[in-house]
This record gives sequence, C-alpha cells and structure tokens, in this order.
Amino acid sequence: MSIKEYADSMNCTVQEILNKCRELGIKASDKDSFLEDDDIIVLDNAINIISTNTESTFEDNDALDEAVENILGEEINSKPIIKKEKLKKKGNNFSSKDNDYLNKKKAMYKNKTKLKGNDASNDSIILYEEGETVSSLANKLGVSAPDIIKKLISLGLMMNLNQVISFENAEIVVLDYGKTLKKSETRDISNFEEYEVIDDEADLVLRPPVITVMGHVDHGKTTLLDYIRKSHVAAGEAGGITQAIGAYQIDYNGSKITFIDTPGHAAFTAMRARGASVTDIVIIVVAADDGVMPQTKEAVEHAISAGVPIVVAVNKMDKPSANPDKIMQEMAELNLTPEAWGGNIPFVNISAVTGAGIDKLLDTVLAIAEVSELKANPNRYAIGTVIETRADKALGSVASILIQNGTLRLGDPIVAGTVYGRIRTLKNDQGVNIISAGPSTPVEITGLNGSPAAGDKFMAFESEKEAKEIAEKREIEAKNQKQKKEVVSFDDLFNKIKGGAKEIKVVLKCDVRGSEEAVKNALEKLSTDEVKIKVIRSGIGGITESDVILANASDAVVIGFNVVPSNITKDVAKEYGVEIRLYQIIYKLVEEMELAMKGMLDPEYEEKVLGTASIKRMFKFSKVGSIAGCIVTSGIIKNKAQVRVIRDGVIIYDGIIASLQREKDTVKEVKNGLECGITIENFNDLKEGDIFEVYENVEVKR
Repeated sequence: MSIKEYADSMNCTVQEILNKCRELGIKASDKDSFLEDDDIIVLDNAINIISTNTESTFEDNDALDEAVENILGEEINSKPIIKKEKLKKKGNNFSSKDNDYLNKKKAMYKNKTKLKGNDASNDSIILYEEGETVSSLANKLGVSAPDIIKKLISLGLMMNLNQVISFENAEIVVLDYGKTLKKSETRDISNFEEYEVIDDEADLVLRPPVITVMGHVDHGKTTLLDYIRKSHVAAGEAGGITQAIGAYQIDYNGSKITFIDTPGHAAFTAMRARGASVTDIVIIVVAADDGVMPQTKEAVEHAISAGVPIVVAVNKMDKPSANPDKIMQEMAELNLTPEAWGGNIPFVNISAVTGAGIDKLLDTVLAIAEVSELKANPNRYAIGTVIETRADKALGSVASILIQNGTLRLGDPIVAGTVYGRIRTLKNDQGVNIISAGPSTPVEITGLNGSPAAGDKFMAFESEKEAKEIAEKREIEAKNQKQKKEVVSFDDLFNKIKGGAKEIKVVLKCDVRGSEEAVKNALEKLSTDEVKIKVIRSGIGGITESDVILANASDAVVIGFNVVPSNITKDVAKEYGVEIRLYQIIYKLVEEMELAMKGMLDPEYEEKVLGTASIKRMFKFSKVGSIAGCIVTSGIIKNKAQVRVIRDGVIIYDGIIASLQREKDTVKEVKNGLECGITIENFNDLKEGDIFEVYENVEVKR
C-alpha cells in the first residue's frame, strides 16, 4: 500500500501521514512510498482513534455536540483526530498473505480497550498530576475527551483538550464517574524487577504452567521435547514445527502448557541470576539404561536451588537394559525421594522414542499446576522475561520473550532491560503473526532499539515517551550498579544470620574426592540449631563459570580447596559480584567460616595514599614550634591524617598531622598545587626537601 492510498483510507492528508512516518522512524519520502504491513500496524496504533459514542447525560445534545465540535476545532486542524465512523475499509488494498490477521489487527485497534497500568494499585482511584490536562484526565478515566468537555460545560467551564484542569474541577468530574481523585505521589517504577503488581482477585484467571526440561546431554531431553511438540501442536501448525524462539506452547486435553527450551543448565541459572523466575515446574530427564550422570546432578542442584516443583522423567524405558529402580535409588541420594517411597517427587517412566508414558508425564505436570493455582491478570499491560535475543539484518533486534502477567499487543511501548521500543511485529512460537498474547505465552517481537540480555525483565507502558524515560533511567542505574557491585563475602555471613537467615549456602570445589568429603563434612558440622551450612554444589576440579553463576543466583559463597579459578572465571565472578575463597588447609577454612558466623573475623586493612607535599621552607615559632612551609605535589593533604616523613627515600617518622594551615587559617584539607603550613604531632626534626606522604587505612572485605 502506498502513502497516498493509506492517507485516503484514514481520511488524512499525505503530508500528515509523512509527518507521522518521520516521528515513528518509518522510511517514506513521498506519496508513492510503499508501506509494509508492519509499518501499517505501527501507523494504525499511533493514530489516535476517538470513539463518538458519548454518554447522553444532557438535555440538549445537539447544541452540546456543536459546542464540543467548536472547542475541538482547533485541535482537529492541528492534529488529525480520526473518528471511527469516518474510517474507510482498506482491507482490499493489502497484498498480504494473511488477510485474516490484518482484519483482526484492524479490529483490535478500532475497539482497543484500555489496559491497567502496572503502577496503579487501585482502579477506583485516579491520580492527579501537576499540570493535568483535560485530555490526560480523559485517558486516565478511560473515556473520550468530548465526554469530559461536556461535563465541564455543564459546570459552566469552556475548556479545550490541552488546557490544564484544576484539582477541584477534576475532582467533581471524577466523582461523576464513581471514582476518587487523589494527588499523585512520585512512584518510581523504573526498577520493575522489584515492583510488586497487586491484582484484584476478580481480575485473576488461571494461566498455563511454564515448564523447563533439564538433564544429561545424552539422556533424551531433546527427543522428549521434539515428541511433545510434534504430537501436541495445534492442528494446521505441524508444518511450522521448527522451534524459532527458544520456547513453545502445546495444547493437551484442552489445557495449554508452555515449555522453555534452555540451551543448558548455566543458561537456566543465568536467567535466575538476573532475577528471572520464569519456571513453574522443572522436569529432569534421566536415562533408565544409564543412571545419574554429572549433568544430571548439576540439573538437580539448579532445580532445587530454584525452589520449584520437580518431576523426574525416567526415559528410555524401551531399552532392554532399563532399570528404573536404580534411577530412583540414585536420585534419592540427591535428596529427590520418589512418591512411591514416601517422598514428594513424582517419577514417571517414559520413552521419548515410542511416546509411552508421555501423556502420564503431561497429566502429572497439569496436576501440579492445578494444585499450585497458577493465576495472572490479562487485563493489564504486560510484564515478563526475555528468553533470548538475536540480530537480524532486516529486522534489527529480535527478542524471544515470555509474558508472565498482563497482555502484550502490537504497538505497545515496552522496556526490556535497558532498551525500549514499540512492538512492530508480534509472532507466536510457530512464527505466525498475532495481534496480542496473554500470560504464559512465548512470543517473538521486534521494535526494540537494542538487544536485551537473556533473563532481563520487560514491562509494557501506555506511552513511548514514558518507556524511553524509564529505559534511560535504568541504563544510568545499571552503570552505577556495575561500579558498586556488592560481593557476597564471608563478612556478610554474620549480617545474614543477624537478619534471620536460617541457611548459609556454599559452592565447594576440591582437588580430589577425599578432600571434597572431608571439607564438606567439616563445613556441615558447623551447622547449629539456628543456622545450617548447606553445600548446594560440591565437585572435583577447578572453579568454573557455572559455579560462579550458581553462587550468584543462590546467594552463596564459593570455596576452593587446592584448586584455582581460571582468568575467565575470575572475570565472571567480578561481573556478578561473587567472592571466591581459596584454601590449602582444612582447619584454616573451618576456623574462618566459624569466626565469620560469629562476626569475629579480624578486619583487614588496605593502605590508601591520599597525597604528598614537599617542604620548601621551615619556620620556627616559640609558641607552636616548627611549621613546615609546603606545596602539595599530588592528591590532597588532610588535617589530622596519618603521615610519613620521608627523607632521601627513607621513612624517618610516622605520625599524625597536628595542624594544617592555608595562609593564616586552619583548614580541613589542601588540594594539589596549593601552598600550606604543616606541623607534625610530637615531631619537630623537619628539613627543607623532606616529603610528607599522607595516607589512611581503609578496611576491606575479607
């Protein structure tokens, strides 16, 4: 469709559409420029469609409508306000392969309902902002501007859309709609990872469970996922089986189930490390003919640390050598006691090749979900998590995301991590264009101005301006946090215990199995009735990136015994703010842990040189003694600070500055390049050419 055709269909001028294209970053130079379907979607959403279905609350509606039209006349001339009744059908002009999708899209924008903002805690309360206009008040009430203007006219007030309405007048209007007006208090929603959205119980509906499948590389995880996907995708979608977005959703006996296909356990934990609790249930796949392997053990550690329900799928039951009893025994040793043995972990025997037992596995998952009563509110702006991102030459940044609450729609402005944008395209897990998606739905989006990281949270907003402001604020905050990243250290242990912590978590790596068992036992013996030392992972070999990521996600400390981390691991630890403690003697490790738990670790200090000064001339006074006339050669000199007197490279005295003067005034500090007078406490043997080195001892975390 050309610009001219689109302008005609929307009852606008070509220039108005070109101006709107420039605002939205759509390439268009003249009336013949071609608009792609995605461009039309964005334009449709950007043009303000105002309903003319006004409330009949006045006697002389014809006269009132004429008054409203006169008030709105100026706005109509400066900015097109398109009424629904004037919209022309433009479906025949599309050369799209999916007219049904386009019709749904147009219907959505014509009848678009207002979603609840995630920063609103009570829908019956309208927040009045400083400088509130008639138009913005109408938006908050979810009614048309002409409705508000009519009510104001009935009060004897002739106001247009952009005029500021006083709190008193706004309160009268709001009361007429059965709501309460309150003056807004500043609420910072930029840190929406920590933001708790409170939903009315009436708005909550059951949502599909989100499942992560984990297990050893050769135990059939991928085969299981493929079988489920091929057997339970909706009819007509089988040709698009290829999973494009790292997640997919199936229909099973009338219920939907969402699966997240993480490429590895580290990716699963990396998402948790960023605060992304996306998973409701974890399925751990174990081969019945093989048994528990290192990656199986790792999967169990990650799943237990995540604190979500676990189901064990005993795969390859079609093999002659399958031994499910052995699997139950080995998993029980990892604290996953089967239900058949009186525990709480369901074990389901399956074959990902033949499909045997898979329906029972899905039934088990749905039973757990039913007990958990997983609910969300589809009537608010979307909140969720980024699963993965990729770069596309034509589309730019493409993000796979999981909606966890609310509804995401085409054209919605969103912030993901520190980037933002307006949703230009929205596709489901089969690559099909859709107009909206609700809770627990995985989708692929474009329109962001950059690439967020896997595990970043996202939130949709009402306006792109708000989204941009929040993204910029988050970017600044992210830079500040990176500079002052706190380390989970031994010194934190006592504070955690004082704060009510019942468990201290440790990731332990040792050189040999004997050392691992000895150190693990020694640490666990330190547990008391009040606090338990829990080794969430132990193993043989060097400290890896995976160890650090798990420690960060679990708020644990990393201990190495006769092993060291690689340089890459050190960098990752620094990035995540995880302390790595290295030991070669067991009693030293135990002693420090014990002292740390009691808050009795001796502090360590690091010397920090503040500045230096050189003596240019000595002055002697009978009352105060010797005063050194100096010039500051680096940093700053602080009064009452510790100081060394250095002569010919040798320290001849270490003491305290007794006084610091600038001209005749006593000062707190003197900066580089300035002259000053210095006296040293209990020391007068100063000479021209001596150097003062001023320093302080700063306590550092152990």
